[in-house]
Amino acid sequence: MDAPLILALGRAWLRERGELPLESVWASGRALGLRWAGRKAAEGWVLLLQPRPELWLLDANHPAWLRLQAETPRDSGKLWGPVLSGARLKAVEGDPRERWLGLLFQRRAITGRLETLRLAFQAIPGRAGIRVDGLDVLVPRLGLGAPFPAAAPEPQEDPPPLRRWRERWGSDLERALAGEIPEVLEGEGGLLDRHRAWSEARAEALVLEPARAAVERRRQAEAARMERLAQALARDRAKHLGVLPLKLQAQRLSAELYRLKGVTREAVLLDGTRIELPEGTQAETAVQAWFAVAKKAERGLARVAELEAELGRERAAWVKRLEAEGGGLALEPPPARQTIGKGAAKGKGPAKDKGTKRMQAEGKRKDGKGVAFRSVMVDGFEVLIGKGDAENDQLTFKVADNTDFWLHVASVPGSHVVIRNPDKLSELPRHVLERAAELAAYHSKARDGGKVEVHLARIADISKPRGFAPGKVILKKWIGIRVYPKP
Repeated sequence: MDAPLILALGRAWLRERGELPLESVWASGRALGLRWAGRKAAEGWVLLLQPRPELWLLDANHPAWLRLQAETPRDSGKLWGPVLSGARLKAVEGDPRERWLGLLFQRRAITGRLETLRLAFQAIPGRAGIRVDGLDVLVPRLGLGAPFPAAAPEPQEDPPPLRRWRERWGSDLERALAGEIPEVLEGEGGLLDRHRAWSEARAEALVLEPARAAVERRRQAEAARMERLAQALARDRAKHLGVLPLKLQAQRLSAELYRLKGVTREAVLLDGTRIELPEGTQAETAVQAWFAVAKKAERGLARVAELEAELGRERAAWVKRLEAEGGGLALEPPPARQTIGKGAAKGKGPAKDKGTKRMQAEGKRKDGKGVAFRSVMVDGFEVLIGKGDAENDQLTFKVADNTDFWLHVASVPGSHVVIRNPDKLSELPRHVLERAAELAAYHSKARDGGKVEVHLARIADISKPRGFAPGKVILKKWIGIRVYPKP
């Protein structure tokens, strides 16, 4: 997608739809989906990275949208949602010389103040990427594709796409770049209608057709596999059925074995029937061998019947799965990146997420006496309090995440205190920080003193050089909070 076109499409949307908020966000390995609120027919943008970077406008129930959304991990909404959901589009940045689009959003933080953030989309083939700037979070946590600088690019000369636009539109170039000329895209109607129709055609070519082809290849491979298995079972059945007549032959021979014992080469029954014996084998030995072979064939037939029934069930389940997947275009969501608990595997309850299991596994004291920290709730935020020097290290460096908040009394031995921040907030309510600081002061040697200073930092700003004593750390940056110790 050329730089002038991507800029014109973004500006046309902002001009015609206004400052719509984002209703929801999803992110997969090859696309970011932005679903806009305030419309009767739900529609959204797809910022596609692979197989080539493009900007699509699709209905939220379009098969390509559903397929791309189904590829997302279940926890992607927890990562992107708190940042972008509810944010309103205020401006569209970009340069017609560079395939780079900046979407400026405003949202109201939990503290009540307005925050401005920018969602940048670099649509360069082979180096496509998405990133969010203006937040106090690690860049890799809110980025997709190839990393690129936060600053907008500064091109030196006009590339061929912009020169072609100059030749085509002449004095109307600015109007074309502003999305006021629908003819920048082929089709009928306004530019947004053309954009939707063009996006549906591109989605068909880049997502749906390859998906159908992949499904057809899987279907043919699965059908061939089942057919090979069915043929193998048919051959086994025929082989076992061919052995079963030996049982009847052995029964007839054993009935007259009293007079044919020791006979070789051929046994003649009373009714004149002649039974040829294996070379060098006596009649009694042949009878035993034939009964053994027949019994083995009967067991083989029973097993073949079980396998044929299993193949029938597998074939029926496969057909049902194909029907449920709608021809392979509606995938089942992939499992969340978490460890499944034993209770969930047995249907006894929901699985515990990875953070909870890690806290349980790594939060044990080294002496085996209970856990390494206490847990209290402060207005919906979980506060963890270490119980000793070694346990403080476990809490800070093994249990806490980089975006969690950390507190400790200044220059006085005491417990490390961690405020869990699963929503990756840039700020926490003041009363939550003060209450956690009071707990940090209470669980320290300054418990019986007056007002003390407590250091507040992010886990990402804490380090522990090799050789430091247990519980001792270095803070890269911090702020101070003065409180009285309170339990």
